[in-house]
Order: sequence, then C-alpha cells, then structure tokens
Amino acid sequence: MLGLGGNTVITVKKLLEKLSYEVLKGSVDTEVTTLVYDSREVTDGSIFLCISGTKNDAHKYIPQAIKAGAKAIVVEKKVEVDADVTVIYVESARKALAFMSAAYFDYPADKMTTIGLTGTKGKTTTSYMIKMILECAGKKVGLIGTNGAWINGVHYETKNTTPESYELESFFKKMVDAGCDYMIMEVSSQGLKMHRVDGFSFDYALFTNISPDHIGPDEHADFDEYLNYKRKILNLCKVGYVNRDDEHFEEIVKDATCKVVTYGESEDANLRVTDIDYLRGDGYLGVSFSLNGQQIKVNMPGHFNAMNAAAAVSVCMHADVSNEVINEALAKVRVDGRMEIVHAGKFGVIVDYAHNAVSLESLLKTLRSYHPARLICVFGCGGNRSKLRRYDMGEISGKMADLSVITADNSRFEKVEDIIADIKIGMSKTNGKYVEIPDRREAIEYCIENAKEGDIIVIAGKGHEDYQEIEGVRHHFLDREEAKKALDKLEKEAK
Repeated sequence: MLGLGGNTVITVKKLLEKLSYEVLKGSVDTEVTTLVYDSREVTDGSIFLCISGTKNDAHKYIPQAIKAGAKAIVVEKKVEVDADVTVIYVESARKALAFMSAAYFDYPADKMTTIGLTGTKGKTTTSYMIKMILECAGKKVGLIGTNGAWINGVHYETKNTTPESYELESFFKKMVDAGCDYMIMEVSSQGLKMHRVDGFSFDYALFTNISPDHIGPDEHADFDEYLNYKRKILNLCKVGYVNRDDEHFEEIVKDATCKVVTYGESEDANLRVTDIDYLRGDGYLGVSFSLNGQQIKVNMPGHFNAMNAAAAVSVCMHADVSNEVINEALAKVRVDGRMEIVHAGKFGVIVDYAHNAVSLESLLKTLRSYHPARLICVFGCGGNRSKLRRYDMGEISGKMADLSVITADNSRFEKVEDIIADIKIGMSKTNGKYVEIPDRREAIEYCIENAKEGDIIVIAGKGHEDYQEIEGVRHHFLDREEAKKALDKLEKEAK
C-alpha cells in the first residue's frame, strides 16, 4: 500500500470525518500512518479495514493484523477485540474505505476537474477522445480505465477497469502531484456496486448506452440490477451527459439528481448529431458528422465512433475548446484494440474488443457500411462466463459476416472445444459459413493467408489484451502482434 511518506501521521477522526460510525473501543484521536484493507500489508501504525467479501471475511484476520502492529480496526460486525486497539464500527467497510481513502490522500479529486464515463459500449474510446481533445487544448490530463492508468505520460497497470477506491485515490494523488488539470476515468458497474467511487463526486459524467452484459453468478443477477448500478453515476455528479437515442433513456435518467444534458440523433437531444458520412480512402477508414451545426471528422470508422466522438465533444464543451482543436485531436486519437486498423491495403485487418453480442453486432454493422468484398469475423468466447453470450455471438456473426472463423478466447478453466460447441448452437440458427480453428494464432494466420482484395478481416473479442488465460495461467498473446506476424509472412512469401 502507498503511504503518505516520511513520518506523517493522521488521526482516525480525520479519516472518518465524512462517515457515520460508532466507536466500539478506544479513541478516534488515535494516530495511524497507513490505511490497509489486506491484513498481509499491515505494518506498525496501520488502520485495518475488515471487508466482508463473498469468498473471504477479513474479520478473521484481526488477530494477525494486531500482531503486525495495527493501531486501529474498522469493522462491519460488532466483534469483541481484547487487544489495546481502537475499534470502529461502520455499516459498510467498502464504503468506508472509499471515504477514508479520500481523506487519507487529502481529497485529491477535489483539486481537479473530474469526468466519469459509464455505459456498456464506448467508454474506453470516448475517454481517449476526451483526453486527446483536452490535451490538444493545452490541459494536463490523467486517465484511468480498461487499458490501465496514464499520468503525465507514464503508464500504470490496473487489475480492474475501475480500481479499488484506495488505488483510485492514490492515482488521483499522483495526478495532482503531476499537475493534472483533469481526471478522466471509466466507471464500471462493478465499480459502482462495490462503492469504489463513493469517496468523491464527478464534475461531469457521461452515460454512453446500456444493453445486457456482465450478467452472471460473479457479476449482476439480471439486467435490472446492472442498469440500477450503472445509473448511480447520475447521482454522483454535477452534470450528466446521456445518450438520448438509447432505448432505456427514460429508465437511465429517472432518478438522476444531476443536471442532465442529452446528445444523439434524436430530435429531442440537446446536442444533435446529423449528417453522418462514412469516409474510406487509401489506408483510411473514418467518419464525419455535424453536432448542432459544428462539423466534426474522426479518424476512426463507423457510426458508433461518430456517437463516441459526439459524446466526447459534448463533455468538452464546458472547456470552450475550438472546432479546430477538436478536429485536430480526433485526427490523432488512437485506442489499442478499439477499432484498431492493423493493416489497410488490398484488404483490411482490424482488431476490436467486441466481446458480447451487442458490441459484435455494432462492429459488424459498422464495417458493412464500408462495403467490403467479404466481411470475415474471427472470434471466440471466454470460459467460465455466460453461455448465452456464446449463443448470441454465434448467431450475430452467422447472420452478419460472410465467413466466421470460430476460435479460442480466454478459455480459463473450460475446454476450447466446449466453448466452440456452444457458439455453434447460435451459429446453427443462421445460414452463415464458418470454420473452426481452435488455435487463435492459426485462425488469424488462416484469414490473412486466404484474404482477397477488398476483404475486411476483423479479429474480435480481445482487443488490447496481451494474454490468453488458460487453466489459470496467462500466456502472452496480442491479436495485433499475431496479425502483423502473419502479414509479414505473407509479404515475404510474395517476394
């Protein structure tokens, strides 16, 4: 865990100043040096938060934490502790962690303009668009999301799209120390559910869209729960930008406590998108559109990138950025694994993170707009995840691609062949042509070796991920790299 550094100390009272709590033992004037929620990281002077998870209960590690030197314990069960330590009771240790972490790092989010993005699709791409627009306008920006954290040009790995609240606040502190004017972050439904963003409020929030996803035993019970957590972001911000075109719009905004501004193609949108035009040139796929009469051009293809850009521009309007700067930024923006053009010549090769039916359908529909000779879709599905996703992705690819190449994704603790069998159940509802190539490397090579002029090959599902997870082990694998190897091999053979 990161500490405050040196001999800095902070009182328990200061850490708890924005929380309701009950003192079970000791004094809130107790001074501590580090804030810890993993008993293995307790050191002399720590305050230890006991978080009750679905698989583990930290309360059972209280003796271990005290032995390691904890001076205070925060509990969400009224346990008896014999040792001479301060014991604080709170209703939710996770919520307490968020507020205490903010206090621990001296509320760094309050020292920047904060922007949070949520939605089923578009978060990562839109966050990078916002970052590029603001940077081109001369602002210093920190970013946290699916692809990790970026602070002053330095990249940090993160375990989750929305890290735990303590890690978030430590990143915010780094951003402030680096002189950042803005903090932009992706906010996942799990992040909202687990109180990871409870310790501060957003100046601006963006809700891109919503459709069924992340529903399963370890995620959300059903779509209603998923939606309920997603829309909480509109209770954690001052101004919320919401996609007016989304079919669930009314449900999304019904409990919003912020000012709501809408964007989209709907005539009811405050910021209206019109005149979408698909652009294709030598080695180039892009899109242009008008936003309330302002002409925007994006160096990324497809309708959804027009909507992502419209969302990004809408959020940046508060910063009074010129149209010239916006278009300069959107000509530069690139996002690893999000409609990433790996090759554009006689045929195109694109890598995209689309890993559910909705995003795959949107991806394939987008690429159809560019009239390929054949649209070839390489994809698999993750193991130990919903089978419904497999059926639906199989059906979508069968309907929309000229050829589906079914292969491995992150099989985790399932057999690739079993996952492929599930995908084929969905595929069987269509007349789509497909081949099975379980080895993902071989599948990518097969497509590139057999590509014809005018084809677009899209490698879907993993995007920026640089690994394949098999039987609990992550093996290095990056779709972009494998595609380039196959392209290099093809070029050498042609000489």
